Amino acid sequence: MTARNPLNRSLADGIQHVGFRKWYERELLSSHAHMALALLAAVAMMASFEAFHGASTGEKVLNTGFVVVCAAITLWAMRRYLYLLMHAEEMANQANCGQCKAYGLLTLQEETTRLRPAPRMVPVCCKRCGFRWNLEED
Repeated sequence: MTARNPLNRSLADGIQHVGFRKWYERELLSSHAHMALALLAAVAMMASFEAFHGASTGEKVLNTGFVVVCAAITLWAMRRYLYLLMHAEEMANQANCGQCKAYGLLTLQEETTRLRPAPRMVPVCCKRCGFRWNLEED
């Protein structure tokens, strides 16, 4: 799993403190902020390419540095955008109660001992009917 941003809560912490729906909303907002950053960095990269015309050698070296930095920021922000978006969607696909079909009405349950440590399981319970299941977090 990619290192978590300290501004984004983990799934279990988010369900416990703000609820699933708010966690999901915040995860989507964070992902779209990264998309906006990627767009701005791409525009800055194109502006650095444009500055090559008529520049001196020193300015061209500086512009090359700007292009490399902007490209790195763009790639990082796009990867982060896609990760956060896919993670939120994967969790949303598992947030329907199997019994009453309520969406996102979850409370966090105490963690039980896991037999398989590979997938990270988040034990949840439906607020409406009390049905229990696990969300598989990557």
